[in-house]
Amino acid sequence: MQIAVCGASLCGEDLLAAAEAVGRTIAEHGGTVLTGGRGGVMAAASRGACEAGGVVVGVLPDLSDGNPYLTVRIRTNMGHARNVVLVQSADAVVAVGGECGTLSEIAIAVKEGIPVVCYRSWDLVGVVHAATPEAAALAALRAARSAAHRSG
Repeated sequence: MQIAVCGASLCGEDLLAAAEAVGRTIAEHGGTVLTGGRGGVMAAASRGACEAGGVVVGVLPDLSDGNPYLTVRIRTNMGHARNVVLVQSADAVVAVGGECGTLSEIAIAVKEGIPVVCYRSWDLVGVVHAATPEAAALAALRAARSAAHRSG
């Protein structure tokens, strides 16, 4: 399963720790972590997954190398339009905190019927909220498996 982890590039230590736990939990359960490839929540989730031995794909908005925890770098040079590529590549999305970019990723996922689980993120119709980062990761993995089972 490919799980996108979305969130702000600048945030507090509490959300960084949460994102790291989300990434680690996804990797420990055999999922591939997709992020926007930059700093903040994206780097923390990438670090958690990398340190757990998982695969981390960064869908970058530019031509940079992104954060040092990426296994694969997709250099889109598309700016914020890369959010569509990121979300459309995911079987489910976990939002950890977040700003307007995260909101756009959630909106794309909801519009496309891709499951979204939020941890301390936007309160919107069509998303599931989790009480802990680990619960968010596990809920996204379950939703992704369920969606894959239905489609095929």
